[in-house]
Amino acid sequence: MQRHDFRTQRLYCQADLASGKRIEADRAQANYLLNVLRLKKGGSVLVFNGRDGEWLAEIDPVGRKDCALAVIRQTRGQPGPGDLWYLFAPLKQARLDYMVQKAVEMGTSVLAPVITQHTQVSRVNGERMRANAIEAAEQCGVLALPEIRTPARLDAVLSCWPSGRHLVFCDEATSGNDPLELLRPLAGSPLAVLIGPEGGFSQTERDMLCALPFVTAIALGPRILRADTAAVAALAIVQAACGDWAQGGGDIAKR
Repeated sequence: MQRHDFRTQRLYCQADLASGKRIEADRAQANYLLNVLRLKKGGSVLVFNGRDGEWLAEIDPVGRKDCALAVIRQTRGQPGPGDLWYLFAPLKQARLDYMVQKAVEMGTSVLAPVITQHTQVSRVNGERMRANAIEAAEQCGVLALPEIRTPARLDAVLSCWPSGRHLVFCDEATSGNDPLELLRPLAGSPLAVLIGPEGGFSQTERDMLCALPFVTAIALGPRILRADTAAVAALAIVQAACGDWAQGGGDIAKR
């Protein structure tokens, strides 16, 4: 596993990154760097944009409230894009924040809210989801942000499912089979993981999903998990059985 610098503050920026570039920090970033962390001129930060890898930059204060970042050199190249989709029924705000952060840490490339028959929350704040994804990426050394899709009905998503991508359906009604054994044959295939709402999937939805040739249903153990807990459990199982954990990847950081 490649060792990363987790002591230096990391910031996401939208600007292109290259040696010699000068980037204006936004007001919130400048306040955090200058007034919360109390960094001075020449202080170091790491910046990334999801495209150009990670770069070392130095702080150049502009007055008391603003600062620029002088980009010096690249510290990590941009890794190849991940390819694990995460489909989920929207949750209430605090639990959704947690779930988005953990999904980013677990290496998802797409976050796709789906509306099921028992979904209790139908509206999703996309900007808030993106802010949580950025925060998780900054804290955990992730260099790529997931695509965040707008909510769509589950049946509509399944009706236009892309050819060649397998869907791992996490269903509390499934039992008797080892999920690792079911998942290992899927190694190397584009994958997606589906977690339902607090009330679970309806029987109609279960029947519809299990009838599809690209769906594999797995259980997440003998206990009923909350949806945000199920997200971490499911993504961990998939990554361990047939994802980048099985290839020796993954980073562990205490922040």
